[in-house]
Amino acid sequence: MAIISISLSEQLLKDLDMLQKTLGFSGRSDAIRAAIRTLIAEHKSRSRLSGLIEGVLLVVNPEKSNEAVSAIRHKFNDIIRTELHNHLESGKCLYLFVVKGDAERIQKIMQLLEASKKIEYSKLFLS
Repeated sequence: MAIISISLSEQLLKDLDMLQKTLGFSGRSDAIRAAIRTLIAEHKSRSRLSGLIEGVLLVVNPEKSNEAVSAIRHKFNDIIRTELHNHLESGKCLYLFVVKGDAERIQKIMQLLEASKKIEYSKLFLS
């Protein structure tokens, strides 16, 4: 098995340790491997989508990073049918986008959101 090194913020490390204990992983590596497997499975599932699809896209980001979401959102006005924006008490923002369009366009918006370092979380729920 290969050994790699990663950098994590203090908060992310605390969250990882809590998750490890809560879910009963034997160590950090097991928890990280499970997270990677989940990410790979979600990506594979999404990459198989084709044709016209509908769903809800959830995005969470720090309030100071709203411009990152806005920049991506404006590139996808053709598939975003409805948008809801809410300020959370934690200093973060929650966006809900109702999307409808070609699977390739929806895959592309997800790719951009997931690659952005300014967006903490994004998840697509298909109808």
